[in-house]
Amino acid sequence: MPRRFYTLDVFASRALAGNPLAVVLDAEGLDDAAMQAIAREFNLSETVFVTEPRNPINTATLRIFTPSRELPFAGHPTVGTAVLLAHLRAPDLLATQDLRVVLEEKIGEVVCVARHRRGEAMAAYFTLPRLPAPAGAPPSAAALAQGLGLEAADIGFGAHVPSVYGVGPPHIFVPVASLDAMRRADPLKTAWGADGGPSVYLYCPQTVGAQASYHARMFAGGWGIAEDPATGSAAASFAAVVAAFDNPGDGEHMLVIEQGFEMDRPSLISLGLEIEAGALASATIGGAAVIVSEGKLL
Repeated sequence: MPRRFYTLDVFASRALAGNPLAVVLDAEGLDDAAMQAIAREFNLSETVFVTEPRNPINTATLRIFTPSRELPFAGHPTVGTAVLLAHLRAPDLLATQDLRVVLEEKIGEVVCVARHRRGEAMAAYFTLPRLPAPAGAPPSAAALAQGLGLEAADIGFGAHVPSVYGVGPPHIFVPVASLDAMRRADPLKTAWGADGGPSVYLYCPQTVGAQASYHARMFAGGWGIAEDPATGSAAASFAAVVAAFDNPGDGEHMLVIEQGFEMDRPSLISLGLEIEAGALASATIGGAAVIVSEGKLL
């Protein structure tokens, strides 16, 4: 049977920027092997398959696949699908008010809010379904430098040292001292994420844009993603990194992470943190999304 699909560019307010996403609607009846084969055919960092929700009060159930594996949770598929479903199901309401969208993912229910302000791109944000947690010990700074094609002196800044956190898939967080070192990092030198292991997420306090708080890159060749233009799940886990090393005060904080600039796919991810009694209490991820194409799988 024909199945509708859309592609979107997520974490960008214009087409041909941000992180591309494929969303397959009418995915009922597809088994795991078929979903994985379709994701390989699209060959984007993630492809989403939408089915009816298990709980009828929710919006939809999502399955999320990279070209080589399924993920329990991912940020840009969550944002992009929330925007798309709100736009397709209630465009008139979306033009006048924010809409609540609840997506059932392998990690659990993810509560999103979609919006479309006049004169702006559609956007969505979601509250993390659970807080990021430590996910093991990182490789040494020397090993990370070697695996990235950098020097040991390029690793670390301020109080920041390598760490591993996850909300769903784990990520190795590597603080990099300068934009110059970020640009020298080689995504192909090591197959990060091989055999189900963590990706590597580089971040730097120097930024290209004045509005950004951090510059980032993410490598996961072992997942079929040599480099990702924008990584919402890593940005979600990065909330724990900020809380651990930047020591933000109690209250709400909003950061912007820029990513994808080395790929000519500039992306902006909004990361909201709420700190209570010196600890991370909740976090949100948000950004814009633009519909690029639509079609049918035959």
